[in-house]
Amino acid sequence: MRPGVVALALASLLVLGAAPADDPPLPERMADTGGGTQLITAVAARTGATTGTLTWWDLRDGRWVQSGSADARFGANGLAEGATRRQGTSTTPTGLYDLPYAFGIKAAPDGTAYTYRPVHRDSWWCQDNDSRSYNRWTEPRPADCRAAESEHLITYTGQYAHALVIGFNYAQPVRGRGAGIFLHVHGRGATAGCVSVPAEDMRRILRWADPGRKPHIAIGTTSGATAITRY
Repeated sequence: MRPGVVALALASLLVLGAAPADDPPLPERMADTGGGTQLITAVAARTGATTGTLTWWDLRDGRWVQSGSADARFGANGLAEGATRRQGTSTTPTGLYDLPYAFGIKAAPDGTAYTYRPVHRDSWWCQDNDSRSYNRWTEPRPADCRAAESEHLITYTGQYAHALVIGFNYAQPVRGRGAGIFLHVHGRGATAGCVSVPAEDMRRILRWADPGRKPHIAIGTTSGATAITRY
């Protein structure tokens, strides 16, 4: 390879923030992995990106080992710091989050260990800031949760065939920060703030994830203020 081509290739790696081959695995370079022995990382090149890579990892004998990866999609307006994100911005929140439970319109893949909630015709995810059920699954939709401010889960036949709830703004919801952030199957393009992967990869993730090993998901960029290594 000509010297100029080599220099260009190296420059491209630096721009993308790619780690040299001899660097430790990504989870070992992170400030926090959630304390479990499984981890999912969802990484974009920059905050404005709508695509990136999702990787799932296992901690084995004190070393993080990659168990799979998939093409990922993010919000239509890229990524935003989770602590300051605003609802309705179509941004995916960066940060480290737990994965409370799984759900889907289709039956759970064989081998799924996670609590798996089937979607029914009266299943809704309330995103109404004025509702007592804000950022919660409801069956049926309560009177104080407006349909226009909620997701009727069964209508997302492709995306919610299989999904995992991402614990963003979940344990103690802050009104206006955002609701209904999931890891789910690809739709036609970028998401409204969730992380999505191809259908077969979503099934693989559900067969792999073990709640007893406390998996978390870390979402971030390769560098900068939202660098995934911060989490």
